[in-house]
Amino acid sequence: MAMPNGLFDLRRVVRAVGYSAAGLAAALRNEAAFRQELALFVVLAPLGWWFGHDGVERALLIGSLVLVLIVELFNSAIEAAVNRVGSEPHELSGRAKDLGSAAVFVSLLLVVIVWALVLMDRFV
Repeated sequence: MAMPNGLFDLRRVVRAVGYSAAGLAAALRNEAAFRQELALFVVLAPLGWWFGHDGVERALLIGSLVLVLIVELFNSAIEAAVNRVGSEPHELSGRAKDLGSAAVFVSLLLVVIVWALVLMDRFV
């Protein structure tokens, strides 16, 4: 049975992967915070695998780290879009950037909470 053109278009998938790779490359090249959080991921993810007692704990430990990277990518996208609109100070531009930064902070707080709860259960 033939699949409809729009349902699975391999060319679209290949282009989407290319756009994603370009976005990751741009984040690595232009975003110091993303590079720092990626370094944190590279160090902590193997520890999360090792400390995790089962699949759920490993998913929580490593997944919370992945979430930080995702939120940082969104924050960087917001900042890039706001900076594209204009360089003059504006209350809404500042609010958008502050909200993006707050989202990153909350995701980092989640990492601390998840890791503390899992490790306390393991070692206390």
